[in-house]
Amino acid sequence: MSGRSILKRIDWLSVFIYFALVFIGWINIYSSTFTDEHSSIFDFSTLYGKQLFFIGVSLVTIVVVLALEVNFYERFSSLLYLISMVSLLGLFVFGKTIAGATSWYDLGFFNLQPSELAKVATALALAKYLSDIQTDIKRRKDQFYALLIILVPAILIIPQPDPGSALVFFAMIFVIFREGLPLYYLVIILSLILVFVTTLMFGTVWLIIGLALLIIILFATKRKTLKIPVIPLSLVSVAVILFSLSVNFVFNNVFEQRHRDRFGLWLRLEKDPNKLEQIRKSIGYNTYQSEKAIESGGFFGKGFLEGTRTKGDFVPEQHTDYIFSTVGEEWGFLGTATVIILFTVLFLRLISLAERQKNAFARMYGYGVISILLIHYFINIGMVIGILPTIGIPLPFFSYGGSGLLFFTILLFIFLKLDTNRLKESF
Repeated sequence: MSGRSILKRIDWLSVFIYFALVFIGWINIYSSTFTDEHSSIFDFSTLYGKQLFFIGVSLVTIVVVLALEVNFYERFSSLLYLISMVSLLGLFVFGKTIAGATSWYDLGFFNLQPSELAKVATALALAKYLSDIQTDIKRRKDQFYALLIILVPAILIIPQPDPGSALVFFAMIFVIFREGLPLYYLVIILSLILVFVTTLMFGTVWLIIGLALLIIILFATKRKTLKIPVIPLSLVSVAVILFSLSVNFVFNNVFEQRHRDRFGLWLRLEKDPNKLEQIRKSIGYNTYQSEKAIESGGFFGKGFLEGTRTKGDFVPEQHTDYIFSTVGEEWGFLGTATVIILFTVLFLRLISLAERQKNAFARMYGYGVISILLIHYFINIGMVIGILPTIGIPLPFFSYGGSGLLFFTILLFIFLKLDTNRLKESF
């Protein structure tokens, strides 16, 4: 496909939003890292200068991604997945530790995070497997292999430790649901999450009482013609209680104190308001300062380079995971609403494009892209405004980081390249 043909068929709305997010992100990285000692935006010793360099690299990468044949991505998806898994294994020997996590390779001029490559590779490999004519997602064996594709990178990433990145891979389970995985799996997953949270908030005893009341109500309100399977119901109840007991054991004996404190802050497990406020200012310091920064911005914000909390370095890691707080302080509600609207339109557009795909591989990969971007967006914004615990996940196209920007760009533009093939076939 010629370059002119690609330019005609590429989805320019998605491209426009991508560049808008990258530009707004860089402006806020500049603001959150600028000092009076810096003079040029092309000073590559600064964080905003390095990010500008990464933006340039990403632009070159876009050209390469769009220049490759559409079939290249499907044909070599398995090989790319294997390479990415080997790169994750290599971290245990050659990895560089930053902020307590051995998640990077030191390449001298820049640190490469292979988990970002693994996200792209896993989305491609999952789409390849699910679109195979021999795969039937209704079969247990095929369900197992599909889940295994997701689990392998997550298992390799957790010990780094980087639970935030590992969580992203589980979001791709929704691709399997989109392609026909029975919904009772989703019910089981949501039930486990509910039991986990309920146990931490109220304890196993109250959970058992609540479960007993539900069973009593079920029997009391059932129709005479309806038979309730007593044995399966009993087994499910026992499984729920055992899982609840395991939650307490894991929380108290496996989780580190910092993890317990973060969950305690998130779920408000501490009832004493004074102690809760003390925890917010210690363990939850990042989120506390982030909330204060966003709150101080008001409706219109304080203005570019005028954020007092941003200039005072009140919010740690503000140029990476907490970049959204800079938007809130300096650009106010209008700025944060603009960013949220841009992301929302992008997600809706990608869903629309995915549903229009005639090729199964392209459709499934599209939903993989949506799953990865959406969970990053949801968790990052959630932790910055304090409704989710701090996990350490960047905001796509927005946060500082060369590996993140590069591979998010590759992730998106592979799908946009696949979409050009749909338009080519329609002519």
